[in-house]
Amino acid sequence: MPTSIRLDAQAARLLRQLARQRGETRSAVVRAAIHALASKEGNAGADADSATAYDRLAHVIGVADSGGRGLSTDTGERFRTMLQKEPRVRRPR
Repeated sequence: MPTSIRLDAQAARLLRQLARQRGETRSAVVRAAIHALASKEGNAGADADSATAYDRLAHVIGVADSGGRGLSTDTGERFRTMLQKEPRVRRPR
């Protein structure tokens, strides 16, 4: 859909510079900017199909804290030690 926008000199210069750096047309840069802004603003109309897994989970990444316990440190070694301490009990068949 053809659309016309008016840019001041600085915005036009930045648009040309971005298009050249990205190797894209100015229209592609404007479309990407609109999608990025819509996504940032949480617009439901943003294209959810193009979102990465990280984009979809970014709001929950890093919200949990183990309290500094280092729970994943040497997990295999601790599990092996635990198994060696507890005798295996066979269940009757």
